[in-house]
Amino acid sequence: MRTPEERARQGRAARARAPRSSHAEYAPAPDRTDPVDTLERQSATRVPELVPLRYGRMLQSPFRFYRGAAAIMAEDLSRTPVSGLRAQLCGDAHLMNFRLLASAERNLLFDLNDFDETLPGPWEWDLKRLAASMVIAARENGFSTAQRRSTVRATVRSYREQMRRFAGMRDLDVWYARADADLLRELAAGRLQARGRRRLAAELAKARGRDSLQAARKLTESVGGRTRIISDPPTLRRLEDLLPGADAARVEELLRGLLTGYQRSLAPDRQHLLEQFGVVDIARKVVGVGSVGTRCWIVLLVGRDSGDPLFLQAKEADTSVLAPYAGASRYALQGRRVAVGQRLMQAAGDIFLGWERTLGLDGVQRDFYVRQLRDWKGVVDPSRMVPRGLRVFGELCGATLARAHARTGDRIAIAAYLGSGDVFDRAVAEFAEAYADQNERDHAALAKAARSGRVKTEQG
Repeated sequence: MRTPEERARQGRAARARAPRSSHAEYAPAPDRTDPVDTLERQSATRVPELVPLRYGRMLQSPFRFYRGAAAIMAEDLSRTPVSGLRAQLCGDAHLMNFRLLASAERNLLFDLNDFDETLPGPWEWDLKRLAASMVIAARENGFSTAQRRSTVRATVRSYREQMRRFAGMRDLDVWYARADADLLRELAAGRLQARGRRRLAAELAKARGRDSLQAARKLTESVGGRTRIISDPPTLRRLEDLLPGADAARVEELLRGLLTGYQRSLAPDRQHLLEQFGVVDIARKVVGVGSVGTRCWIVLLVGRDSGDPLFLQAKEADTSVLAPYAGASRYALQGRRVAVGQRLMQAAGDIFLGWERTLGLDGVQRDFYVRQLRDWKGVVDPSRMVPRGLRVFGELCGATLARAHARTGDRIAIAAYLGSGDVFDRAVAEFAEAYADQNERDHAALAKAARSGRVKTEQG
């Protein structure tokens, strides 16, 4: 077993392979894949009638495009310098994938949320995707170049300083570290003005109200004494409204089988809890931006009576966009890859998180992961943030990402590589600006493809 001193030497030695200043570099490779080609390859395996909706959402703004362009950026990141140190990656660590979540103990935490692309890989890739998202969001808010650079440098500095703090901690203390509501309030008191503190308090209260009861009030109705999900095409369609009778019955049978099989991936106590609930209704739901077109089902279950609802979401899991560059997952089931990655990186996960593989009506086997649809989730709106607020939010995201990487990578080596100065911070700030330019060019390429009729778009 290596000593902390040996691990630190390894981190410092990695600077010879990839000097910290080299992370400022970004230029599109001469053989870079056309970004629309990349999107179309992804779309080929998705639900055909939903693909235009995906493109429509991505065209709304460069930031919306960026949210759907993880596969494009994965190729670009694979051409950038890396230290050779690895951790479990989120794979899509843009700023809107950091949010308020509930722990099993019903505490409100701030953490990473989306793990569709999770895979072990170079830790720098997650941090650079986060940094670029800060610049893109700041540009849409009209922030100056100086304000954008300040935001990114604060984000990366927070990551670096927290990683150095974790390097000096015991393994168990790193594993137990988390950011709860009290810490958020303390941060706000010292860093945000009165308006920002009021907005944070409102978001904390709103997140606690976003649960299965709230989802039931919003998404269901009673018809003939039976509770059912309300169709809202094209983003939400009940199974009975989506498919003709025989096909709907067959898909319902397959999804019930998926839920039965998925329970085996849960701990025995969670299996016992879930057995108290029965399936009431099923619908197909369109989620996010990059995920539009993947097969996603929401299932309404009830416990003791109609006042005891539970919404589960079964979402298709495909191969990570990082896999061609970081290596294949050790798990044959992609849903398991997602669930394991989430459990590794999150401070406290969903008690109903699990996975299963099932057949579709077309006879194709597909992997799914299952989690609660809503469980005290709160999402930020970067368009409402002033420079100070976005900078503080970036610091929180950077610290959270450092904690996730410290749990799964060599935190001592990464901290030693980063060092105590701001060389790496300044380099990533330069990269983020350059990549924001690339993202705008790619967004324009999709707009051109839409105008020419190469891709069809739909708003919704």
